[in-house]
Amino acid sequence: MALIDLGEAKQYLRVDSSDEEALISTLIPAAETLCMDIARLDPPDWDVICGSYTTEDDAPMIRGKVTTVAQLNAMRSILRIAVLFAIGYFYEHREEADHHGLAMTLRAILFDIREGVF
Repeated sequence: MALIDLGEAKQYLRVDSSDEEALISTLIPAAETLCMDIARLDPPDWDVICGSYTTEDDAPMIRGKVTTVAQLNAMRSILRIAVLFAIGYFYEHREEADHHGLAMTLRAILFDIREGVF
């Protein structure tokens, strides 16, 4: 399940034309996979976080721990920032990317999720 759609990515990148939609469409899943890996989330947990929950009764478990709707919303917000950052980095640094630097920045952004603080 995608956390960021093409329209959001284009808006974040400030891309108005459709010329680079194919490129941006490939960057979205790459950024999401990178963030999922760095945050140490498996695909079912990712899908839970990307889902929509309105009441505490709906809130599922992540990593075997019960979560609240507030925790899910906080995780979703942090992940959205990280994914948008990664998309922007991939887009701007197509020719020369410092993947180690990107990974370290994402680790800092995703620290609470990565270390299970939630």
